[in-house]
Amino acid sequence: MSSIDVGLLLIRVVVGATLLMHAWNHWFGGGKVAGTAGWFESLGLRPGRLHAWASIVTEIAAGLGLIVGLLTPLACVAAIGPMVVAGIAAHRRNGFFVFRDGWEYVLMIAVVAAAIALIGPGAASLDHALDIVIRGPLGLAIAVVGGVGGAALLLAVAWRPAGRTAP
Repeated sequence: MSSIDVGLLLIRVVVGATLLMHAWNHWFGGGKVAGTAGWFESLGLRPGRLHAWASIVTEIAAGLGLIVGLLTPLACVAAIGPMVVAGIAAHRRNGFFVFRDGWEYVLMIAVVAAAIALIGPGAASLDHALDIVIRGPLGLAIAVVGGVGGAALLLAVAWRPAGRTAP
């Protein structure tokens, strides 16, 4: 296995584990699902409980998919989408820096996921073992269009921050 494959494995595992821990925190941390739902409601994502569960399931799928390198462009969609939603709904108004609750963290996760989709999962992946690797411009397009498009659709349909009325 090449150093590039090992590097891709490290990146996939770290980003995947980060997404799993993020889902875990939404599910079992602090206020659990009810607290996450309440926070989502306060951001204008309604119904909050549905969005809490959707984020948990999506981030678990993204995390597991990235860790094992299975259907990697779709795992990247599942990483990018929630990060775009979080960036717009929760962090955009706070500026760049994460220590000010800005969008630095979500940008990093989304861009790394896009890069993984472009480069591919590497040899240490189920995609490679099953000969279903999709990478390059097609992998990037799937990840970015799916992630950003899904986020845009979700925000258009379900995001009603204070002062904004339904269409």
